[in-house]
Amino acid sequence: MQATVASYDESSRSGTVVTDQGATLAFGSATLAEHIRHLRPGQRVHINAGEAGVTGIALWL
Repeated sequence: MQATVASYDESSRSGTVVTDQGATLAFGSATLAEHIRHLRPGQRVHINAGEAGVTGIALWL
């Protein structure tokens, strides 16, 4: 599913995304793919989400 980064805290590597359906979801550092060093608000990402929330985030390369 596609989403847009709404907020990102570099020190904790956590933040929130807004899905294309309008849902705001929080994520923690464990969900970031290894190639992600930094995210910026407004950046488009691909997320995996389940009942527990965001389970993975990757950049569109």
